Amino acid sequence: MQPDPDKEGASNQQTALFAGGCFWCMEPPFEKLDGVLSVRSGYAGGATENPRYENYARGGHLEVIEVVYDTNRITYNELLETFWRQIDPTDAGGQFADRGSGYTSAIFYANENQRLAAVQSKENLASRGIFTKPLVTPILPASHFYPAEDYHQDYYKKNPIRYQLYRAGSGRENFLKTTWQHVPTVETDKTDMKEDLKKRLTPLQYEVTQKDGTEPPFNNEYWNNKEEGIYVDIVSGEPLFSSTDKYDSGTGWPSFTRPLVADNIVEHTDRRLFMVRTEVRSRQADSHLGHVFKDGPAPTGLRYCINSAALRFVAKDDLEQEGLAEFRHLFDK
Repeated sequence: MQPDPDKEGASNQQTALFAGGCFWCMEPPFEKLDGVLSVRSGYAGGATENPRYENYARGGHLEVIEVVYDTNRITYNELLETFWRQIDPTDAGGQFADRGSGYTSAIFYANENQRLAAVQSKENLASRGIFTKPLVTPILPASHFYPAEDYHQDYYKKNPIRYQLYRAGSGRENFLKTTWQHVPTVETDKTDMKEDLKKRLTPLQYEVTQKDGTEPPFNNEYWNNKEEGIYVDIVSGEPLFSSTDKYDSGTGWPSFTRPLVADNIVEHTDRRLFMVRTEVRSRQADSHLGHVFKDGPAPTGLRYCINSAALRFVAKDDLEQEGLAEFRHLFDK
């Protein structure tokens, strides 16, 4: 996938690619989301170059939308939730009145984090019992995105009457209303998730990860842990740090010179406590982890000062059984 060159280089901007049938109908729900910077209709997934509306399906392409979003304001998981609420994920032959391969649904992932999130989101949707048929929406590696013709972009704004007639006549509007009218919204789901976390986490873990708290130094679980293994997010389980990068900073908190998986770490400017610091949060769970400082040892010169309460330690001998075998090589000598 090729994001807009003007948007590259900003670490808080990422691109998502979704296929949900007619791209006219897929643009509006995403453009309304706070944190979405742009939405473009286009084609992707096929073998031909520069497809047009007249031939994209013959080349194996699908109608897709490219969503550029600010990770500081909206998460990929929230985009996924919006995506599922626009389609029939049980239909392998198209979407609503639009039939054929070019109108089928798909999630195209740009990186491993997006793939894992998409897989988990699909599994969660299946477990909720909203649909009685199997979910057939595939999760595929992103391919080159080709923008559609100008007249397709923001079609719902340029031709509002025709768009509304098409959307209702296609059967999409009625299907989505019938399917989702009694299902909690994203905001309600967030509230439910918070309540679930209160039950699953200790009071300290919840205070640290959800309320940006700080645990006491020298009186926490991992500050002096010298065992070999990796540290994962206490909420999501995403890999964050390794014992191979851990060192004694003398601060009383677990300290690391670098993240284990850089993409799983998000940094924010923190102006609380009358100072400017760089806060560290996890990508998927958005857990508050701690802060990073530029007073660490070589080779990075960085000190990731992390709360033990935000972490769960996985010993090297347990990596395989926890599905983290890819990190075992760090400890093989």
